[in-house]
Amino acid sequence: MSLAARSTDPGAPHFRVRPPANWINDPNGPFRWRGRHHLFYQHNPDAPVHENVHWGHVSSPDLVHWEHHPIALTPTPGGPDEAGCWSGCVVDDDGVPTAVYTGVDRHHTGLGSICLARALMPRDETLTDWRPLPTPVVTGPPAGLDVVMFRDPYVFRSGGRRWALVGAGHADGTPSVLLYDCDDLADWRFAGVLLDGDDPVAAEVLGDKAVGWECPQLFETAGGEWVLVLSLWDGNPCATGYLTGHLRPEGESELRFEPRTGGRLDHGRDFYAPAVLQEPDRTLLWGWSWEAREQEEVDRAGWAGVLTAPRVVDVHPDGSLRVVPARELELLRAAEPFATGRARRAALPEAYDLTVTTAGRTTVSLLRSASGAELTVLLDPDEGTVTLDRGDWRRTRPERPAPIVVRAPAGEVRILVDGSLFELFVGDRAMLTERIYRRPDDVAELVVTGAAATVTGWELVPPTPG
Repeated sequence: MSLAARSTDPGAPHFRVRPPANWINDPNGPFRWRGRHHLFYQHNPDAPVHENVHWGHVSSPDLVHWEHHPIALTPTPGGPDEAGCWSGCVVDDDGVPTAVYTGVDRHHTGLGSICLARALMPRDETLTDWRPLPTPVVTGPPAGLDVVMFRDPYVFRSGGRRWALVGAGHADGTPSVLLYDCDDLADWRFAGVLLDGDDPVAAEVLGDKAVGWECPQLFETAGGEWVLVLSLWDGNPCATGYLTGHLRPEGESELRFEPRTGGRLDHGRDFYAPAVLQEPDRTLLWGWSWEAREQEEVDRAGWAGVLTAPRVVDVHPDGSLRVVPARELELLRAAEPFATGRARRAALPEAYDLTVTTAGRTTVSLLRSASGAELTVLLDPDEGTVTLDRGDWRRTRPERPAPIVVRAPAGEVRILVDGSLFELFVGDRAMLTERIYRRPDDVAELVVTGAAATVTGWELVPPTPG
């Protein structure tokens, strides 16, 4: 199966990664192996609800043709992951792909352990057969830190050694990222707190609402700067953020992260738990977009959640985020665009890739309701803002959602729509992910008003087998 299964649900995305049915959340372990990208994800194979957590698995030769594989990790009765195989990563351990993940046993008190599972090699080139190790490599948080949240290991390299991050929260409400030396994946040593919420830069750009930092991810840019990606937890997922700075050795056996700036990673309300894959020439990122509709509607649809389009992330010289959709997504474009040049009006398909460039204040309308309300994107280059106004398209709660204002140079936006998944990119400076569900009487029509603008739009179509 190359893409998500077709569904009668009009909100179903068809060109992004999701299982054919039931639940998906965090992307896990993006991994390049034998010429293919492998992507794992939290998955309940039995229902569209967040429980009974396994690892689902897809792979692709080009980031657009996705093949579904059997479930990779399944909870082990009586084992350290009996209550779920939760978030983590995949690394190459001397030629053996190895999943490093959070295990939760039936006696857990909200704290995970760090578990390993190894692909059975050399016969398993497709990474479809995994053997969990019976004993965790880390049974819980280090003593003496009063940690009440401990999960989501992420392994990286620095200074010729292998290290790991673990997301944490402390009893006094301080979030942190813990550091481990794991040069030998079977032997982990606690190496201190990499960063916590008391850091003045982190407090300023991320705020003080989070009581835990989940799913920490860390990568180095070509310019030698490091980017720390965090999912902010306040008892529930509340936002995603990033920090850019430097990774400094501290003594002979520790590292510290020194941030210089940062901000919101994604400005939308339906994006969380991103995972990164650092490749030789770029860093890819996927996020999870949850459902923003009532559970009754989810149950009728039979599926919940989707992963975003892959995004390439880097930093600008000022330390701010640089982000664009992966170039491979152009393989999904139809042979001919449905709108080009100075087009001011065009019918919109269910899935499309639209770019609008302008030098002046411009309003882009994408949906119109029976009451006359419009879903709009307002570009204001003079103010340096882009505003998404969902108008009459409410979310799970009945109140009208407030417009989202993104402050960034606003001369160009690229909009990717796939069913209910809406992904907006403001130049290469910001991204915004929302779930917007069309109703039967909505009119999907592109209407551009205001300053002269250049428009290019393609319908998304199943890619030609390559």
